[in-house]
Amino acid sequence: MEKYFSLMAKTPLFYGVRDHEIAAMLGCLGAAKRRYEKGQYILRRGETVGDMLLLAEGKLYVQKEDFWGNRSILGEILPGELYGEAYAVNRTEPLLHDVIAMEDSTVLFFDVTKTLTTCSTACRFHTLVIQNLFLSISNRNRLLEQKLDHMSMRTTREKLLSYLTAEAARQGSSSFTIPYNRQQLADYLSVDRSAMSNELSKMRKEGLLELRGSHFDLCLSNLSPES
Repeated sequence: MEKYFSLMAKTPLFYGVRDHEIAAMLGCLGAAKRRYEKGQYILRRGETVGDMLLLAEGKLYVQKEDFWGNRSILGEILPGELYGEAYAVNRTEPLLHDVIAMEDSTVLFFDVTKTLTTCSTACRFHTLVIQNLFLSISNRNRLLEQKLDHMSMRTTREKLLSYLTAEAARQGSSSFTIPYNRQQLADYLSVDRSAMSNELSKMRKEGLLELRGSHFDLCLSNLSPES
C-alpha cells in the first residue's frame, strides 16, 4: 500500500497528514486493498456497508438501473476521491446506487467504525482524519445539490447548459473535457440520447459551442440565460 501514500496524502480524508503518518495510521483505520476488473461491481444497490472506499487507480461510476434496464449515472469517482462515507457512518441504510469499475481499478477500503473511534495509541492524526471525514460528507452533499440543479432544469438544452457551464467554471476554462461519452452524458442528465444529440447539433449551428467527442469549447459571448 506504500505506493499510494502520496496519493492518500492529497485526498480529503488525509488532508494535513504526512506520508509517514499515514503509514502509522493504516492499521487503526482497518485499511484493505482490492483490485477490480473493468465491469465489476464494487458496491451493489441494496447492500449495507461499514467501509468507505478511496479509489487508488482507475475510474468508477455511481449509477442506478431501474426495473426496465434504464440507466442513470449519478457521478464518477476518480483516483483520490472517496465514496460511501455517509452510508458507512449510518451502517443500517441500504445503498441506493451501484458502484461499478469503468476500467481496471484499485480500491482502498477503510472501516468507518475504526475511523470514528480514537485508537488505543491515541495517535494525534486520528482527530484530524475524523474532522476531514465530516468535511468530505459535507462536500459530497454539495455536489449532489449541484446535480439537482442540473436536473431541475425543464428542457434538455437548459440541462446541458447548466452542466456545461458548471464544468467550465470548475475547470477554469471555456475549453474543457468532460468525463462522459455521449450516452453516459445522457444518462447523467437523465435525457434521451437522440434528443440530446439533436440539441447539441442545434447549439453548435447557433454558435453556442464546439465539440469534438467529449471535448467542448463554449462560446461564452453567445451564451445567455435565454439561449
